[in-house]
Amino acid sequence: MMWKKLHIRPTETGIALGLKTATLIVVTLALFGQDLTIVFSDALQSETTSYILAIPFLFSYLIYRKRKMLRAVIPLEHKNQPKETRHIPTIAGILLTIVAILLYWYGSYTFTPLEYHMLTLPVFVAGVSLIFFNTQTVWQLAFPTAFLLFLVPPPSEILYTIGATLSVASSEASNAIVNALGIPSVLTSEYNNPTLTITRPDGTPLAFAVDIACSGIYSLIGFFLFAAFIAYIIRDKPWKKAAILVTGLPLIYLLNIVRITTILLIGFQYGEELALQVFHLLGGWILVFLGTLLLLLMSEKVLKTQIYSNPAEKCLQCNPESQSAQAFCLSCGRIIKPPDITINRRDLAKLTAIALTIILLTSIQAPVFTIAQGPPIVMISTPSGQQVSTEILPQIAGYDLSFWYRDTDFEARAQQDMSLLYLYSSVNDSEDLVFVGIEIASTLSRLHPWETCLVSVPESRGWQPRVTQIELKEVQLAQNPPLIGRFFVFTYVATDETQAVLYWRETARFATSLTSEQKYVKLSLIVYPENAEDLPSIENRLTSMATAITNYWQPIITWSQITLLISQHGASLAAITSILLAVIATFYILEAKRGKEANADAYRKLSKTNKQVVDIIRQTEKETMPTLNNIETTYQKATGRPIEEQKLLQKLSALEKTGTVESAIANQRDEPIQIWKTQVTLKQEGFKLEESTQKREPNAKTPEDLA
Repeated sequence: MMWKKLHIRPTETGIALGLKTATLIVVTLALFGQDLTIVFSDALQSETTSYILAIPFLFSYLIYRKRKMLRAVIPLEHKNQPKETRHIPTIAGILLTIVAILLYWYGSYTFTPLEYHMLTLPVFVAGVSLIFFNTQTVWQLAFPTAFLLFLVPPPSEILYTIGATLSVASSEASNAIVNALGIPSVLTSEYNNPTLTITRPDGTPLAFAVDIACSGIYSLIGFFLFAAFIAYIIRDKPWKKAAILVTGLPLIYLLNIVRITTILLIGFQYGEELALQVFHLLGGWILVFLGTLLLLLMSEKVLKTQIYSNPAEKCLQCNPESQSAQAFCLSCGRIIKPPDITINRRDLAKLTAIALTIILLTSIQAPVFTIAQGPPIVMISTPSGQQVSTEILPQIAGYDLSFWYRDTDFEARAQQDMSLLYLYSSVNDSEDLVFVGIEIASTLSRLHPWETCLVSVPESRGWQPRVTQIELKEVQLAQNPPLIGRFFVFTYVATDETQAVLYWRETARFATSLTSEQKYVKLSLIVYPENAEDLPSIENRLTSMATAITNYWQPIITWSQITLLISQHGASLAAITSILLAVIATFYILEAKRGKEANADAYRKLSKTNKQVVDIIRQTEKETMPTLNNIETTYQKATGRPIEEQKLLQKLSALEKTGTVESAIANQRDEPIQIWKTQVTLKQEGFKLEESTQKREPNAKTPEDLA
């Protein structure tokens, strides 16, 4: 009686479904709310990730597209499943959720926490869905769940590497086109960016730098999102879906070449101002929109694909106006009346346990980035105007602190709020000068990694990097809250001068004389050591200064000891949990296989006519979808005799109780269809269909008929 169902009237099915769905959404937002806020705030302000703004709408449509299948499979319960495996899906869901949480916390202990966190989001959603619902529901949600991976910010190393390659290729192609059209154009390089310089009719040169933003990489990512979406929702064969993806990527690249070429032609005829206006007009979302329209047009005209299926003839038997009590159409198999969704006490226990667990986790959850109270002030007012304050950094014993300069050119190129450079000089000149770079931005994507700009980008363009990397590793700068930085040492090829950089990122509240705002910040400690051989000593010195700066900025939130412990060992714990999950999944598969083999005994004990039905279902599975109507057709072909639908349905229900046949729901273009599958594995086929289904004379009687 403890697990007795709480009876819910059919009209309250929506309440049961809504409660489970709402709990899933709430616990996901509770754990990933900080990360999603950062991701979407960045998408609103940065072209790099602006495509993320479309994901909620596309994701909602994917769920809407699956609504009928979800409504049909959510109530399914495997009552005939063996006790040994009945609870394995729930256990697997719990383990999958634990893996996601452990990797989430481990990511908080790395230099790239946001990327780790968003990678775990689909895993967490799949795990909680498996706890609340069943394996069929998770399978139907597989693509929408995987679609959430597009929320992961693209790694800057990959982003800039691909972007640099595309900018070079696009520039070379556009340069060749305009030269072929008789317009003098020269391709050079400026600040590691390809630069196209055309000569206008009046003889004046006009230069266009094709940087990462002009390379089409941002449009490429956004377009790939839409191409994957289109490939999934079209009603056609898998090879056509794959063809859409393969066709889409070069299409957006060619469109970007057309865009650059068009800008050059306009600049040649009408000057720089109009050309730049057209550049902004044809950038970003416009390019993605045009590419998507062309992809749809090509898919329809060339591949003959269709997003919506052709309207089929109406099945009179499954007409919604029919008063039939049958749950599915006996003719086409379509589910007409899915089972009611109910909540039992086990479901309530799951909901309560998940809710309490998430409340506990959020109470000890650490922020995505270390949040600092921030320096006292950034800008101060003086009689000569506003000046940058040195109070942004602490005074360190043995050093004199001074403001060096503000790099306004870099601010404009990187779209940052401020780029400041300070200097710590040794009082007795016994130590090398230490420069402190402070980059402040409203989005995380505008704080570029050192190694990407100096090494990855030039290599991707086929150029020799200006520096030779000596060392790159992560360094822990603070214990609680843990703050991870990167120690990057390199030598300039031209001058053989060595430079060591220790940099990290956090969020802080920066103040001016008028306002106070929370911003993202990248701090870089830079030194040009005279003796570059003693790298451990250089690392220790910079780490000590970085610790002094982070303490001066006063972290607002510290981590609990349990959070620190789990984060430090999160990867190992996740690996152990994953191994346990793999063992359980293997056990489940082997038990299912053994169950089918064990069902062979039940099959052999069946009457000849029941064996005949099982073999006919197996034959139908090989040829088409095993709906009631198709099984009936195969039966008639095999025996030469018709069988009444209700009689066949009774036979199938009886065979389900023996375990040799299982009722299931198939997906036919997102329409739930009632089918039956055999659950028997025979090591030696002692009973073949052609032997068991010899055609009889129409009037011949079987023992079952006589009975």
